[in-house]
Amino acid sequence: MLTKEFGKGFSRANLYNMRLFYLTYKKIQSVTGKLTWTHYCELLSISDADKRSFYEKETINSGWSVREMKRQMATSLYERLLLSDGKTNKETVLALARHGVEMSSPSDMIKDPYVFEFLGIPENKPVMESDLEKALVQQIERFLLELGRGFMFVGTQQRVTLNNTHYYVDMVFYNKILRAYVLIELKTTKLMPEAVGQLNMYLNYYAAEVNDEFDNPPIGIILCTDKDSVSAEYALGGMTNNIFASRYVYYIPNKDQLIAQVEAVLQSWHQNDPQ
Repeated sequence: MLTKEFGKGFSRANLYNMRLFYLTYKKIQSVTGKLTWTHYCELLSISDADKRSFYEKETINSGWSVREMKRQMATSLYERLLLSDGKTNKETVLALARHGVEMSSPSDMIKDPYVFEFLGIPENKPVMESDLEKALVQQIERFLLELGRGFMFVGTQQRVTLNNTHYYVDMVFYNKILRAYVLIELKTTKLMPEAVGQLNMYLNYYAAEVNDEFDNPPIGIILCTDKDSVSAEYALGGMTNNIFASRYVYYIPNKDQLIAQVEAVLQSWHQNDPQ
């Protein structure tokens, strides 16, 4: 009936989404003109209002296509961000829901874990660091999507020369929002203390020799297969430079497990601070 009168677009599934859209977005002022109907159809599949609001805000902020938004939803970006700094509470949930990712400090851009499912590497297959680097460069657009907003690729194996000795930074990016170089070291093993010292040396070099007057201090990220929380705390503690260690995985995390972890952290926070 509707198809005959108004044309295409009135399938059973679309009518269901129209009704759900009306019930979800009762205030027309809350609907942005920056997203397509297909974006909203995907967002409507998320029952949690805070999570749905996060993906809506971040899609607008980052200019994600529907495919890119679906990828971020499939890899549980919301839960990964909430668990990244170990300080999940009601305030962080509300902040993500209302604004998306607010890039005001280096820690705001860190995820744990990073997901490299787009590389198609089996979970338990041994990979050399040089091969991992090459694979990420070949998929640089997807890697940039996983890194987050504001990243620009500078290059790989960027030379640092000290006392006539050449060293090479695995991957260098620039984040235009934070106005800072981001140096990434890839490790196909667990976090080792010597990797922190090496990256700290690179950051000191960039701060002294590469930064210009408008750049903020460079940021370092060690991507490793695992990190012991105690070892990481001692290895990274006391550093004046911004150095972070995050895990990476080759497969999409178990979404139910991540959701359960978030809920457990929030429940613990409510018990300790009922106000």
